[in-house]
Amino acid sequence: MSSKKKRGIHTICGEIYHSAYVVVFVTSLTMAILNWESSAYLFFIGIFSYSFAFMGYLAGKKKWKNWIASHISGMLGSYIAISTAILVVNVSNITILNEWNPLIFWFLPSIIGSPLILLVGKKYKKSNSI
Repeated sequence: MSSKKKRGIHTICGEIYHSAYVVVFVTSLTMAILNWESSAYLFFIGIFSYSFAFMGYLAGKKKWKNWIASHISGMLGSYIAISTAILVVNVSNITILNEWNPLIFWFLPSIIGSPLILLVGKKYKKSNSI
């Protein structure tokens, strides 16, 4: 996210991020199907979160109209989604945090990440430097 938005390190890291997200996506679908009664939610969360990553990835590859906004919101949206999933699944194992209301961790990544999407979107809309 912090590298210059041009071919090179940004695109290499983007390919790695997308590939890793595909692995997480396939894993979540597999776990959901194998343990449907207790993990069906993983199926829907996996599809929802990967749709953000896929949209951002495609926008960067295809460069359609308004692709910068789609790329930024897709990639950062997928980051928010996976951060939420990691927090929600693991917060009960973190000593200090497991005393807090778990609902906080469903919203915290969106509360922090959504303004970042707006800020980054404004920055690149003004400069058109991607």
